[in-house]
Amino acid sequence: MTTAQLRHQQKLLSRRHGVVGRVAALYVGAGLHVTLNHPTRHGPVHVVATGNHQRLAIDIYASPKPAGTAAVEAIARKASLLRAKPVLALYGADIAPEALELAGKLGVKVKRVRL
Repeated sequence: MTTAQLRHQQKLLSRRHGVVGRVAALYVGAGLHVTLNHPTRHGPVHVVATGNHQRLAIDIYASPKPAGTAAVEAIARKASLLRAKPVLALYGADIAPEALELAGKLGVKVKRVRL
């Protein structure tokens, strides 16, 4: 259960940052600290969530086309730079079968987010 202060932070995140804020709000509700648009040399990571002895690098794919292997490879590279576990959040999208197979090989967790 979230406290009133956490719920307020979740609402602010979703209002200010749209889809990225909505996904970040889920991790705030789980008790993690989030950083949005963290820069790396391969491009920004949408959400970096830390806490509970873990660090997650979360990229959000919000296109109507299925996510391909390029999205999976990109988050794997970015997460290795941050020494974090890679997560690809699919918001209203699907994933191609070959990309799902590659995600299993690279250790990328694919998560479907429906809000």
